[in-house]
Amino acid sequence: MYDVAILWDWFAFAVRWLHVITAMAWIGASFYFIALDLMLKPADDLPDGATGEEWEVHGGGFYNTVKYNVAPDRLPEHLTWHKWQSYWTWLSGAALLMIVYWVGGKLYLIDTAKADLALWQGIAISALSLTIGWIIYDALCKSPLGERPTTLMLLLFVMLVAMSWGYHQIFTGRAAMLHLGAFTATIMTANVFFIIMPNQRIVVADLKAGRTPDAKYGKIAKLRSMHNNYLTLPVIFLMLSNHYPLAFATDHAWIIAALVFLMGVTIRHYFNTIHRTGSGPHWTWGATVLLFIAIAWLSTANVYIPVDEARAPTPYEETFITAAGFDEAQRIVLGRCSMCHAREPFWSDTLHWAPKGVLLETPTDIAQNARAIYLQAGISHAMPPANVTYITDAERQTLAAWYTAAGQY
Repeated sequence: MYDVAILWDWFAFAVRWLHVITAMAWIGASFYFIALDLMLKPADDLPDGATGEEWEVHGGGFYNTVKYNVAPDRLPEHLTWHKWQSYWTWLSGAALLMIVYWVGGKLYLIDTAKADLALWQGIAISALSLTIGWIIYDALCKSPLGERPTTLMLLLFVMLVAMSWGYHQIFTGRAAMLHLGAFTATIMTANVFFIIMPNQRIVVADLKAGRTPDAKYGKIAKLRSMHNNYLTLPVIFLMLSNHYPLAFATDHAWIIAALVFLMGVTIRHYFNTIHRTGSGPHWTWGATVLLFIAIAWLSTANVYIPVDEARAPTPYEETFITAAGFDEAQRIVLGRCSMCHAREPFWSDTLHWAPKGVLLETPTDIAQNARAIYLQAGISHAMPPANVTYITDAERQTLAAWYTAAGQY
């Protein structure tokens, strides 16, 4: 029988690949249209109702794009809708969240040192928080604050900071950062699905019926698109953060996440201004650098060094500790892996914390990370990097046999 763990890992890889591809398509389209909208120039020969045009060159051809403030006099036969990039990014991201943090929740979701919750409770918080966040945000946008975009953005920032703090009170550092990114991405995709696309359909229906579309629908859609534009860069940071323990595994991780949203604003403000005026406000670079320095400092202020509390293993972990071959597997891990994956790494003077925050010193540590050991060092040669500790093929086979003997897939 082909190993279920291998099939599951390839399935997760396929979903992650889909997520990255669709996210690239969505982000690229979003950046392009925001830039296009800001670079439009008036011209004497524009059609009625058009507010500007942009000439571009790409791939050996010239393109002339004209924007209508509301809609053209007649609906063209061919109309391209930009929506599926957003939908598939969210759907694939939601699937990936379920694969990693719901199915793998025993390891990656709940931090029992923060909140003693059952896995189902953590999953419920995960799902409900994404839904409730959108409801609150949408209500704010539809309130009179919708006419005060700066105030609305400040309130959105306050909400994101509150969610960052809240997630870090319950979830592991990885899960907290990822969920804040998913929380933000849910708002962005819901903007497309519930607001931008329905408003565009109303305009199209009016054109087909011979009515003059109301300009308010375009105004509402543009506000939500601008929010999406400023939120994009922080979401990318949060999605990548699980690869860097200094981002997710420190005492101030929730503040780091909050400052990342400010960096997203300063960076996008610079480029949006360049697209609109041809010259960007250079103070944004200084602000971005200072924010990044503050993040780097926070990541090492009061550095979190895990303490071995000799906690009792969970039933899941006990399965691996009592499995045939554990003693030999532990010997291999301690000899080949724990010099880096330690609370105080000693393999190199330049290594100050365990890579990705993975610890492999105690029996509970090893059992907790059994699946990763199996995939990274048992059936593949991913670990140790460049095989710097000279693990042998026979030792890899021993690790794989131990994992298989535990009967956990």
